Amino acid sequence: TQRMSTFKPKEEHKCHGGIQKVYQFDNGYGASVIRHEHSYGSERGLWELGVLSGSELTYDTEITNDVIGHLTEVEVQKYLMEISQL
Repeated sequence: TQRMSTFKPKEEHKCHGGIQKVYQFDNGYGASVIRHEHSYGSERGLWELGVLSGSELTYDTEITNDVIGHLTEVEVQKYLMEISQL
């Protein structure tokens, strides 16, 4: 079976009583992945992902026009793979 590669965050820090992980890719895109008291799904231990263009959130990629909440770790890695291939 093929194992999905796991992306490592460029930065990781505390945010609103939780955590934020920032990923950056060679194509200029990245992701902000958060889990804190205000993020979608945090009450169930799930993650929220926003696509970054440079260091700013962007809402105009084919991946999503918003943030994506209620994500498992596996789902986050799937989106990171898609973002890295934009």
